[in-house]
Amino acid sequence: MKKKYDVIVWGASGFTGRLVCEYIFQEYTQKGSDLKWAMAGRDLEKLKQIREKFADNTIPILVADSDDTDSLNDLTKNTKVVCTTVGPYAKYGSKLVKACIDNKAHYCDLAGEVQWMHKMINKHHDSAQKNEVKIVHTCGFDSIPSDMGVYFINRELKKDNLAIKSIDMRVAGVKGGISGGTYASLSNVIEDSYKDKNIYKILSNPYSLNPIGLQTGEDKKDLTKVVFDKISNNWIGPFVMATINTKVVRRSNALSNFSYGTNFRYSEATIAGKGFKGKIKGYLSAIPLIFVAARPNSILKKIANALLPKPGQGPSKAQREAGYYNLKFYIKTKDNTVKIARVIGDMDPGYGSTSKMLAESAICLAKDNLPVLSGVLTPSVAMGDLLLKRLEGNAGLTFKIE
Repeated sequence: MKKKYDVIVWGASGFTGRLVCEYIFQEYTQKGSDLKWAMAGRDLEKLKQIREKFADNTIPILVADSDDTDSLNDLTKNTKVVCTTVGPYAKYGSKLVKACIDNKAHYCDLAGEVQWMHKMINKHHDSAQKNEVKIVHTCGFDSIPSDMGVYFINRELKKDNLAIKSIDMRVAGVKGGISGGTYASLSNVIEDSYKDKNIYKILSNPYSLNPIGLQTGEDKKDLTKVVFDKISNNWIGPFVMATINTKVVRRSNALSNFSYGTNFRYSEATIAGKGFKGKIKGYLSAIPLIFVAARPNSILKKIANALLPKPGQGPSKAQREAGYYNLKFYIKTKDNTVKIARVIGDMDPGYGSTSKMLAESAICLAKDNLPVLSGVLTPSVAMGDLLLKRLEGNAGLTFKIE
């Protein structure tokens, strides 16, 4: 189908949407790229203000509403890819996903809402395959560094005829706060899990995003306490994104015909440090998680809502550029070789790096000669080596085996 645009950025007036537009304009439009893209949202005046600040009048503006199917159909008929930053996705994303599939437009987002992703898989995987559409969730800090990190490790080890037995990712360093949008999405997930026991089951099942019939394995639930870790020889604590990332990595394994192995194990945690100081730091670092996971309308939740950023709020350019993340992957192969890999990001994870990863994912879906696979996919399964090349070349990520 002939489409007018390569990419439409949906939610362009939101904080992360603005960053995506600024990145595409600076790195593609201003550098003479033939990328045809547009900004979209529901508020024309806000979109005009954002365009004036971050782009110019050559970039078209489109207006639609996430609750209006007709307007979403008009939007998706005209583009190869919809790149959306509008969350919580369980509230604002479902009709857009369906419109993309119906009108044969690929889709990428920043969703980390496991219960909603589970719903989209069950509802739309088959129809997306039939219409040859790629629906790709988790194209930000959750879960590209984890998903593409494991993909990269597997690719490199296979060159040496090594097979993975397990990978344990440990957050070795990070600078940059949680995004307001991410907190809103996580809060929405927690709230839903208190209301519905089935959602709690989805969140607590390590394999809940795997295809039906392939939802078992050797992995246990994600870490919820501070423990001493023999793998990294440090005290470790829970990692807020682990419940999303680990399930995405396992889905990638299942969708790729278990290229990491049928008995592959994967975990994530945060390194707190060694000795007594490390143990105390582990407990201190777990405090924000207690607030995030607090029961709706509780005192703890009210404190969290007051202290943490709101959707649309975010750090300054200087703060984003001063941020970074350093993820350390402890690899054990089937012949018991032990290796270490790293994924390093050059900006704060929640905004600066996330906006670049999402933008490059959208452009990759629109412009690159990708595998024929369709359905509700993960970043590594949908885009593989071509996305890896963009992340390293354009988005400031480093992937390396030490």
